[in-house]
Amino acid sequence: MEEQRIVINQKVMAGKPIIRGTRIPVDLIVRLMAQGSTINEIIEDYPNLTKEDIKAALLYAALIAKGETIFPIKAEDD
Repeated sequence: MEEQRIVINQKVMAGKPIIRGTRIPVDLIVRLMAQGSTINEIIEDYPNLTKEDIKAALLYAALIAKGETIFPIKAEDD
């Protein structure tokens, strides 16, 4: 089994999910990707990250979003 890459520790970054062994929060990685950064650009800016770390952050965010109930602000007309 692959080592868990995402950890939560109340003493680090106020309990935000981070990449194990860093202080880099998952939401930063997701935000950078959403703003158009590539995996290689993120690794260049944060050399202690790996491609697998970034993929784990994206998967973690997807799993969190999957579990949320989403209510539209305005329902679309049929």
